This record gives sequence, structure tokens and C-alpha cells, in this order.
Amino acid sequence: MENKVLAIVDGREIKESDLNNLIKNLGQNAAYFQGEEGRKKLIDELVMHELMYSDAVEKKLENEEEFVEVFNSMKKSMLQQYNLRKMFNTITISDEELKDFYEKNKYLYNRPEMVKASHILVDTEEKANEILEDITDGLSFEDAAAQYSSCPSKQNGGDLGQFGKGQMVKEFEDAVFSMHAGEISAPVKTQFGYHIIKLTEHMPAKSAEFEEAYQEVRDNFFAVKQENVYKDKKDDLAKKYDVVIFE
Repeated sequence: MENKVLAIVDGREIKESDLNNLIKNLGQNAAYFQGEEGRKKLIDELVMHELMYSDAVEKKLENEEEFVEVFNSMKKSMLQQYNLRKMFNTITISDEELKDFYEKNKYLYNRPEMVKASHILVDTEEKANEILEDITDGLSFEDAAAQYSSCPSKQNGGDLGQFGKGQMVKEFEDAVFSMHAGEISAPVKTQFGYHIIKLTEHMPAKSAEFEEAYQEVRDNFFAVKQENVYKDKKDDLAKKYDVVIFE
């Protein structure tokens, strides 16, 4: 049953959807409530919420001045946010508008020169050269990394993933960006030790095509339209209602 009733407290139903909303609101803490035992604890928590509500109603707490002030403040904030959300939900975007925005702002979608590389890190040049000999004799780079490298990347065969200029120390960067795909370097000395680098892929700088950057273009353009809608609405409302600013 998709939204089955889990409990009834003072005539009010607690449903599966209420439990799911609670789990969603817990975020990462939801991990502490896995399994049947955790589920029971969360249902008990929802029951307690309802019991506290019944108790508050019986005590007529909603009539207390402090509660009324807090409630009105929350109501004001919620109405503000709800109105903003409704306003932004009216925004529509066509592909024609997106393409026009892309053409006028292509510089936003420049992709820098990138490389994909792996490495083996050891303490001495002598050790690095011995490993290079093993690789020449048939040991795979990935197995050599797993066996000899002192870098945590050894768990992935030395894979460092993709990166651009400015993300590695200068000596390493100078070496890797001068290599060709498939090439394995001689030992490269840095402050961390000696690296044997394997270049997997070299991606030149380029401007992303519209289709490639579509979601990024859409997000950027939506932000622009959102800002314009916000400003126009503010100007309209400032003419409709009295506004006095003292600073």
C-alpha cells in the first residue's frame, strides 16, 4: 500500500508519506534509522509529534501572545517565500532564447586545456628507474602503481582523473602537459618525491558546443531572467505601495 496508515493519534492518521517526509528532512542523519528498528523509532517520533500537538491544543497554547507573535512572523516569511516561488514559476524559456544567449555569451563556456593522467610516486629516483624497467619488461603501469606508489591513488592504479593547469605543482604540470597520450615519463622530481607519469588523454582548450553546455546555458539564462523578473516586480510594487527608506 503506497500511503498506508502507520498509526492513529487522537483521531489523526500518520501515513507512510509522513514517514518519508521525516526521513527526507533528516538528510544524512537518516542513515542512523535504517532497518526495522530505525523505522519504529521514527514512527514513535511522529506519534510524539501528534501527542504534543494534542497537548498544545488542549492547553489552548495557540491563544498565548508569544505563540501568536511567532506564528505571525512565520506566516509572513512563508507568504513571502511562497509568493516569490509563484512569481519565479511563471518564467518560461524557449530553445531559441537559449541559443541566442549562448551565442552572445560563448566565452562563458570556454573549456580549458585538460589532461587525464596517472602516476606512481616513490621516494628516490633510483626506485623510480627500477619501476620503469619493470614496466618495460611487461609489468602494467596500474599494477606497478598498486605495488609501489606511496600516493593514495595507488588504489585506482595511480589514476588522478582529469585536471587543468594550476592544479598540480609546477614540475609535475610542466611534464604532464608536454606529453603525448599513451606516453610514460622519465622520473619527475617534485617536493613530494619522484613521479612516473602516464598520460591517458590530452584535451585541448575549446568552446563547448550549445548541446554540450545546454544545462549550464539554461541555468545561467534562468538566473538572468529570474533577476529581471525580480527587479520588474520590485519596481511595480514600489509604485503600488508606500515605501520610505531612511538609510
